[in-house]
Amino acid sequence: MADSSSLPQTAEPPALGPLEAFRHRDLRLFLLGALLSTVSMQMQAVAVGWQVYALTGRALDLGYVGLALFLPALLFSFATGSVADRLDRRRVMIACHVALSAGMLLLYVFATWSSSVAAIYAVLVLIGTARAFQGPTGQALMPNLVPLPVFPNAVAWSSSTWQISVVAGPALGGALYATFGARGVYACSAALELITVGVLLVMRAPSGARLAASSQSALRELSAGLRFVWQKRVILGAISLDLFAVLFGGAVALLPIFARDILHTDPRGLGLLRSAPAIGALVVAVWLAYRPLTRRAGVVMFACVGVFGLATIVFGLSRSFALSLGALALSGAADMVSVFVRHSLVQLRTPDEMRGRVAAVNMIFIGASNELGEFESGLVAEWLGTVPAVVFGGLATCLVVVLWMLLFPALRRIDRLGESHGSQL
Repeated sequence: MADSSSLPQTAEPPALGPLEAFRHRDLRLFLLGALLSTVSMQMQAVAVGWQVYALTGRALDLGYVGLALFLPALLFSFATGSVADRLDRRRVMIACHVALSAGMLLLYVFATWSSSVAAIYAVLVLIGTARAFQGPTGQALMPNLVPLPVFPNAVAWSSSTWQISVVAGPALGGALYATFGARGVYACSAALELITVGVLLVMRAPSGARLAASSQSALRELSAGLRFVWQKRVILGAISLDLFAVLFGGAVALLPIFARDILHTDPRGLGLLRSAPAIGALVVAVWLAYRPLTRRAGVVMFACVGVFGLATIVFGLSRSFALSLGALALSGAADMVSVFVRHSLVQLRTPDEMRGRVAAVNMIFIGASNELGEFESGLVAEWLGTVPAVVFGGLATCLVVVLWMLLFPALRRIDRLGESHGSQL
């Protein structure tokens, strides 16, 4: 064996600038489309939440909003990953945003001529179906838009774009609702989705590694994604930690109740409450773009999920609008670290030909934590009351952190994020 001292030394890769990802045209377009569509969805969420609670006055009906959005992700989970891996990902994205614009227009129609909550739930099922396919496809497409070394920087800016839209969308939606009513919100949301379609049409993105047609059933292909996640304990631990932390600790579904009945504000105040977590997350996302998380990623992620749970408890107990905004902003900042670590681990440790199916599994977990978490919040609030439901959720999140540190020691020991999918962790 040759002496290692005689071998040529490999030069360290050059440091990437904080704006490196923006040198790639298709990524810029992708992020613009994501910004517009997410603003649209956040505006719609404010309008639907306020409208449903105004019509019924029941926490459980707010929970049904999340359930209507989650069920399509669960029902079509056998197909979404296969679609992302078999078809042109850009075209799938275009079809999804056309469907989203149609859903917004239907909400506009029902807000004009009907006061049926059932009709709103039916449209939300359509929107949830489009999102079920759009989510895994978008996650699988983004790594094809930049070279692998640039991808962590792209993740940071993608997260920043998301947070900007989640800051602007609810605040804009609340202001529009207070001025023009639900119809004004839905009309603007439909317009933004149609503009997103136009942005995607001018992209020249490669489709990525595409599976050849096979005789395998879509359900079997989804199970391949599940097996991959199950075998990669680090990925399983990261996405399941997020699932249970947000499932228990999320208070988003109950914000219309806090806004109207506890903090005594109007739709503008609801918009600010929904924007507050994104403000904290945006600050952290920009920080991560300039100062990437390079060491002890696992420990930092667990610590931040614990902070998320504690901030949720503070929000539940608060009777001050300013303190509530601060607690929500802190919860968003802590959650951003978890999102960054999880997304980087899933994408960097998954081969391209598996990304669609693994992303589909990831989206089931995300959907369960967000939309199903909204249903859980509404259900528990109906049983225990709004404030006890939120405090209980924060305490449960802290317990999940302790359990997951014991169940997934390899995740706790993660140091650097930049290892490729060849890692055996």
